[in-house]
Amino acid sequence: MLGDAGRRWLDELEGLIGGIERDWAITVGSPLPGGTASYVAAARMADGRDAVLKLSIPDPDLVNQVETLVRARGEGYCRVYRHSPERNAVLLERLGGSLESRPPSPGAALDILCRTLQSAWQVEPWPALEVGAPGSKARQLRALIEELWIRFDRPCPEAVVDTALRYAERRAEASGRRPCVVVHGDPHPGNTLRVGRPRPGAESGFVFVDPDGFLEDPAYDLGVVLRDWCADLQGSGAPGVARAYCRRLSDRTGIDAQDIWEWGFIERVSSGLYLMLLGDVAAGHSFLQAAEAIFPAD
Repeated sequence: MLGDAGRRWLDELEGLIGGIERDWAITVGSPLPGGTASYVAAARMADGRDAVLKLSIPDPDLVNQVETLVRARGEGYCRVYRHSPERNAVLLERLGGSLESRPPSPGAALDILCRTLQSAWQVEPWPALEVGAPGSKARQLRALIEELWIRFDRPCPEAVVDTALRYAERRAEASGRRPCVVVHGDPHPGNTLRVGRPRPGAESGFVFVDPDGFLEDPAYDLGVVLRDWCADLQGSGAPGVARAYCRRLSDRTGIDAQDIWEWGFIERVSSGLYLMLLGDVAAGHSFLQAAEAIFPAD
């Protein structure tokens, strides 16, 4: 996707790793799984601590990720030991498995995600985040749904898409009524990793990695949480299950359940279409089928 810039980054990756090893006095080990837009590897610091080196592809959209982690100072997020913006490099706390790899019951997982988000939402905004227009995320997702639904020859019922578009317009109009926070943007179980030992800022036992880091209603993050669990949303009981999960998120955070529901429905439809754009058609259809299973959404 990055063309020549991406090829240069790959060609120079070995030299980049060697330079960081010298500059930061670390030893870089084997690569780790899970880096979809970066090279991720185990590392050992000079004092013997284990860490993770992450080298992101040269994409300006990833700038907010490191800025969010640095400003969080470990509150709800992975700790940062070193970072180099000009090299898209960050040295991170070594964490354990994800919430996705050894999932507890859905209810327990939702509680962990809520508690971790309430810590993560404490990040102070910085001036560069103020440039986004109110409601821009909802309008961005509305445009994506409209375009991709047509491109992929209407892969879900029109009524489902119409509801998602209506919700997106409602969320855009409601923007600014509740104070915004620096949201994670994609707080799913795979981005929620277990800390090695209890520590301040990780009272849930987990912290987040890979934040998008933008200003939005905190209900947005909870909508992303609600978006998943496709396997649980089958048959005639699917709407009741989804509503129960939504009420649980609302009860744990005090955020309006209908706001969470609307963001969750928008995210379910937009994520399904976006996964199809990325070539993961099966996963995309699972999101769209779950959206249809909980329809009508009101």
